[in-house]
Amino acid sequence: MELQAGFKAAGFLLLMTIGIPGNIFILFQFTYTRVLEKKLLHTNIILMALAVANLLLILSRIIPESLNSLGIKDLLNDPECKLVIFTFRVSRAMSICVTSLLSCYQCILIAPRRSFWLYIKKIVTQNVVIILIILWFINLSVYPYFVWNARARRNLTSSPYTLHLVYCDADFLTYIAYVAIGSFYALRDLFSVGLMTLASSYIVYRLLSHERSMKGMRSSDKSQSRTVEYKASRAVILLVALYVLLFGLDNSMWIYTLTLSNVSPNMNEIRIFLASSYSAFSPIVIILTNPKFDQCFVHCNRNRSLPLLPQQGSVSNGEVYYISK
Repeated sequence: MELQAGFKAAGFLLLMTIGIPGNIFILFQFTYTRVLEKKLLHTNIILMALAVANLLLILSRIIPESLNSLGIKDLLNDPECKLVIFTFRVSRAMSICVTSLLSCYQCILIAPRRSFWLYIKKIVTQNVVIILIILWFINLSVYPYFVWNARARRNLTSSPYTLHLVYCDADFLTYIAYVAIGSFYALRDLFSVGLMTLASSYIVYRLLSHERSMKGMRSSDKSQSRTVEYKASRAVILLVALYVLLFGLDNSMWIYTLTLSNVSPNMNEIRIFLASSYSAFSPIVIILTNPKFDQCFVHCNRNRSLPLLPQQGSVSNGEVYYISK
């Protein structure tokens, strides 16, 4: 049992040490870009919203899971449980919705330049912030019932339709409420997965069509022509693939739990680990594929170059030579 707790603690601590610095770095870098350049690409605004949702998810779920795995008991009371569960559910939903929005937005950007797509692109581009606010409002509105009967875990009798979430229990009270609410969330997730899968498939199709159209071009022209599209779409495709893998496993387990009358805590912890993994690992994909971070790393490398102090007779005409550390 101690070995199992040790593995669980190591897993959640790994997610925490990767996810918190990664998402904070994304927020800091894009904020710095906005202040320095007085503007920010709409794609990067969406990525900032994704980083905020991921960070809230980690703070509300992974940290309590890590503390519980380390042996800290009875950490939260009833109001704190309601707040933690509510924050987790909303941030998880936002992570799903923002990833779907990102894939659809990238799909619109590379669509053919026809009047319909140009109109859609104009509408979406001008209202990215408003769309994100609407998504926050919707997800803040649909989850109060989920946490209405949430409470700190005690040695009290609960209904068979209770989710045991570390320090807290979320009791659905009746089988109808348990299945109805669970089915709604599962369908919402499946719809988001389907939407982002279709968008990503279209992105891949457009890139392959573009690749075929460039056959016979000089290698230098070919490289220059495809660089922008490939770099802009690579992160979206990788994020969607990561999402489909992790959240697909999570939702499969969630649908399975709907057939059970009493869900074990270990199954819920596995689901939480899978759902939280996307929030921890997606910053790595964003940092490795976003051009703004490439520029940041290049700038940092240049700043590491230090002036070589001239020795007697080694410098003439006031020239300064540089070496890299």
